[in-house]
Amino acid sequence: MHVTQLNRECLLHLFSFLDKDSRKNLARTCSQLQDVFEDPALWPLLHFRSLTELKKDNFLLSPALRSLSICWHSSRVQVCSIEDWLKSALQRSICSRHESLVSDFLLQVCDRCPNLASVTLSGCGHVTDDCLALLLRSCPRLRALRLENCARVTNRTLTAVAAHGRALQTLHVDFCRNVSAAGLRRLRAACPRLTLRAEHSAAMIPDQLPRGLRSPGAALRKQLLR
Repeated sequence: MHVTQLNRECLLHLFSFLDKDSRKNLARTCSQLQDVFEDPALWPLLHFRSLTELKKDNFLLSPALRSLSICWHSSRVQVCSIEDWLKSALQRSICSRHESLVSDFLLQVCDRCPNLASVTLSGCGHVTDDCLALLLRSCPRLRALRLENCARVTNRTLTAVAAHGRALQTLHVDFCRNVSAAGLRRLRAACPRLTLRAEHSAAMIPDQLPRGLRSPGAALRKQLLR
């Protein structure tokens, strides 16, 4: 029997055992398998191990997506975590190549995946509070949001959780240095049923502008002039 003689249910089951690249390669062999590749039922879960994977055309974003995970473990994560006004020219150059990748991808998720139930972001140092607030508003069924080592996440994300995370049951903000103990206390008071974890976050040193500098932009300009 040829693989294309299998019914659609069997083909979807077959595709489910393959990674994203293998699914894409198989789909290129004929239009019937391409049609199976584009079936939203095949894509309820997406897991990315590097930011470059976000740029590949080997997956589908659809309302069927329930769980999304972007876990980036690389030496470049340490560069992303450096305060913007302290980065060298080389470090800024490194960040510029991927700075908006996760945020742009999450904007697509907000637009196409309203039924998302779980999001995990680890090592995504450039993700902002505004992006996460939009995610909470766009995905009203979101039950779990797990953040780890996301340097730009602040108390504003906690405020957005209290305002828009109506279905949220679990929130992790581990190693997020700009989340404060006071912000965590306010969220616990506002959402007593929320399972909240903040490993080391409130104990870390938050970003602080150098004395005499009113904004990160001013600090950056001063550094460039040196």
